Amino acid sequence: MKKTIALALAGLLAAAPALAADKLTVLLDWAVNPDHAALVAAESQGYFKAQGLDVELIAPSDPNDPPKLVAAGKADVAITYQPQLLLLVDQGLPLRRIATLVDTPLNSVAVLADGPVKTLADLKGRRIGYSVAGFEDALLGAMLAEAGLKTSDVELVNVNFSLAPALASGQVDAVIGAYRNFEIPEMALLGKPARIFAVEDHGVPAYDELIAVVAADKAADPRLPRFVAALEQGATYVLNHPEDAWAGFVKAYPDLNDDLDRQAYTLTVPRLAASPAALDPGRYTRLAAFLKQAGLIKTAGKPSDYALMP
Repeated sequence: MKKTIALALAGLLAAAPALAADKLTVLLDWAVNPDHAALVAAESQGYFKAQGLDVELIAPSDPNDPPKLVAAGKADVAITYQPQLLLLVDQGLPLRRIATLVDTPLNSVAVLADGPVKTLADLKGRRIGYSVAGFEDALLGAMLAEAGLKTSDVELVNVNFSLAPALASGQVDAVIGAYRNFEIPEMALLGKPARIFAVEDHGVPAYDELIAVVAADKAADPRLPRFVAALEQGATYVLNHPEDAWAGFVKAYPDLNDDLDRQAYTLTVPRLAASPAALDPGRYTRLAAFLKQAGLIKTAGKPSDYALMP
């Protein structure tokens, strides 16, 4: 009798449908690229699934939209940048950081390695290309100030998002906004190796380049700790098994299996946040003070104004 009951229960359990995973939409900051390696690994290695999550990674049509859509309740998580978060919170958007993907700045001023600009002071009277006004202007202003220059000492040229081609072709003498893991290898592939001036080496406080944010009123969502836990597993996998992780990355996104993305991936891996949940409150305090001094935000808030505190 006991054996019959046990077999019957086993049959019922086998026939029962598996519990549905909780859906979670993640709006990326851009098209999928090596900056998202931990997210892609968490998906391809089944870490999201193990946490009971069905995560959808969505590339935006407009890179400015994801945080705004999350603040409006149209999606669950947005991938954005720490400086952008501070600017949006100052504008009244109720957003909070929950995790970090890339925990070092990637931005830089780039010049031709064999060109006449050897120091930032050599930029006086030269043309500097940029893509996004506002924060990049503030970065450049701080870097020039360290060299005894002002932005009025240079000519700013909007090259849209063609930073590497504009520098390689001689349209400009330097660019601000060149990412060390993308535009710099792109320059090398164009046959025009670049020299960089890292922003955090020249008067700009260090910050987290890429972060995950949620609407402030969703802070207690039980899916979020599971998302962050899976993200950490993804980061750990990439850091411990970079070649296998790359194979999984290009299997999921075969269009990215090219020389530029391979080099970008190699340069990005050391910059991935090993502990995405870890928070350095001082970074938020220092960056807020920097943005306020630059006139980009009205109020330098507390870290808790920008991030969920542990």
